[in-house]
Amino acid sequence: MSQEELSARDIEVLDFASRTWSGPGARDRAIRERLGISPTAYLQLLNALLDDPRALAHAPVTVNRLRTTRAERRRER
Repeated sequence: MSQEELSARDIEVLDFASRTWSGPGARDRAIRERLGISPTAYLQLLNALLDDPRALAHAPVTVNRLRTTRAERRRER
């Protein structure tokens, strides 16, 4: 794998993040079942990916939407 490519795990996390969920319980359960990690680990991976230009190139709509959400939450603090 070259430095230009995202890992399969990164792509899986981005694809997962593009989905909408009826509530946090359903999302958290799916994170554990499908990704095999805790919701906290998922959010940490996803947050790091939001700052990765390769992630932006792979899933621009998802990354930009989540960057906007993250910025709004930071402003509310």
